[in-house]
Amino acid sequence: MPDSLPPVPAREDLREMFHRLNNQLGIILAHAELLEAKADDDVSRARAAQVVTSTLDAMSTAKELRRRSELGDV
Repeated sequence: MPDSLPPVPAREDLREMFHRLNNQLGIILAHAELLEAKADDDVSRARAAQVVTSTLDAMSTAKELRRRSELGDV
């Protein structure tokens, strides 16, 4: 095992934190998509769409951070 990797319990803690973060972002995404679908006007729809896009970006970032942490790149 490379020296740069944290001890196993720390990696498991990170995995759990990434899992919780992804769940929370999933809830935000679901609500933003619902707001986007039910928006009465273009401005509200555009704002909800921006939250959807940003949440998807945040989920991608979290996934990349998790991948790098598992490789010891962080």
